[in-house]
Amino acid sequence: MRSHLLNDTTADRYRRSVTEGIERVAAKLATTDRPFTGVTVDALAPRIDRIDLDKPLHDTTAVLDELEDVYLRDAIYFHHPRYLAHLNCPVVIPAVVGEAVLSAVNSSLDTWDQSAGGTLIERKLIDWTNERIGFGCSADGVFTSGGSQSNLQALLLAREEAKTDSYAKLRIFASEASHFSVKKSAKLLGLGQDAVVTVPTGNDKRMQTVALAHELERCERDGLVPMAVVATAGTTDFGSIDPLPEIAALCEQFGAWMHVDAAYGCGLLTSLKNRHRIDGIERADSVTVDYHKSFFQPVSSSAVLVRDAATLRHATYHAEYLNPQRMVQERIPNQVDKSLQTTRRFDALKLWMTLRVMGADGIGQLFDEVCDLAEEGWRLLAADPRYDVVVAPSLSTLVFRYIPAAVTDPAEIDRANLYARKALFASGDAVVAGTKVGGRHFLKFTLLNPETTTDDISAVLDLIAGHAEQYLGESLDCAS
Repeated sequence: MRSHLLNDTTADRYRRSVTEGIERVAAKLATTDRPFTGVTVDALAPRIDRIDLDKPLHDTTAVLDELEDVYLRDAIYFHHPRYLAHLNCPVVIPAVVGEAVLSAVNSSLDTWDQSAGGTLIERKLIDWTNERIGFGCSADGVFTSGGSQSNLQALLLAREEAKTDSYAKLRIFASEASHFSVKKSAKLLGLGQDAVVTVPTGNDKRMQTVALAHELERCERDGLVPMAVVATAGTTDFGSIDPLPEIAALCEQFGAWMHVDAAYGCGLLTSLKNRHRIDGIERADSVTVDYHKSFFQPVSSSAVLVRDAATLRHATYHAEYLNPQRMVQERIPNQVDKSLQTTRRFDALKLWMTLRVMGADGIGQLFDEVCDLAEEGWRLLAADPRYDVVVAPSLSTLVFRYIPAAVTDPAEIDRANLYARKALFASGDAVVAGTKVGGRHFLKFTLLNPETTTDDISAVLDLIAGHAEQYLGESLDCAS
């Protein structure tokens, strides 16, 4: 079994095995003509259930053949231009090369003596991102597993910085369009979901700052403590960006920590023409970025950034076997000192490779392309009598609803939209997402693929309408 260990004696075997795997994936990418096969749980589960994990095949080729049957054939391929559903981006090749390197070397970014150059590369990328945000020289941060962890850590720091001796008094303010991880974080931090005050949004799906001011004033009147305001730069459903300068001013007035969840909108940090949409982000106390959304990186690649590096001390714990206190005086850079994780992948390498090959402008150009595409999609939807579109895009998301000419019952329209999404997924021709707006079911395009065209959007809208009309026709036949 030692022949399977990656070392100096097995380098050739490593090269052959990885090359064979890469060739399988490359062949699949080259021949995939739909984002999904439409396979059902009932069809796929028995294939996986039949595999006896206690009886290995002892052959890489045989295992890759098996993998083709249980995964590669039916995987959902985000690179396809008609995958329009969630915040999943196609990935850039330099980042995939970085993934291959970091997996093989397998550095752990918790301590210097496990990562060396990896530590310095991650720190350089944190500094680069902070400079893009507009933070000063006292800023810092650390890579995380994703936006939810970044939001959790930011709110942990905010809790510890709040001036109170009672967690029960703490309140977090977030818009009704904010990410669910805000409430989840409050629960994990011992505050409870009731500690999160929901601030309404306007028709543009941005936080209403007048309402926020009223809630902050009420908080103060009631003897409670405004722990944090979470502003969103790119909501999951609408891509809407909260008014950051106005929120920053209110946070300063009421002494609240300002956190910007830019997990989606962080791509604007590299934008060649839309960077102004997140002006004010530099006034935040902390920022979440998900490079694996709008920087076209493989999962996972995320970070939490802070304006004041000293606040990261709230995540610090010294263990004698790992990062004893004396290492601080010796100026040994241990990233675990500021991370919620201990063992941690060198995910920063993917972004490093991307910047060194493509440059920031290259990333920004791709993100600007999908934002432009969303504008074109908005015009298509607004001009199409079959559809009602909710709001003009701030980033690259469109939320809309099929409206049949002959049906007025909102519940029946709901069912038609739900059916259309399900039928489209089952066909494998395209994948779209869904959400609720005002209690009604809507569909959603999340456009993160520069290869998607307006022709793709038009074709998918026709497919949706066809499925919805089929449902309504069958429904009317049953009713008669």
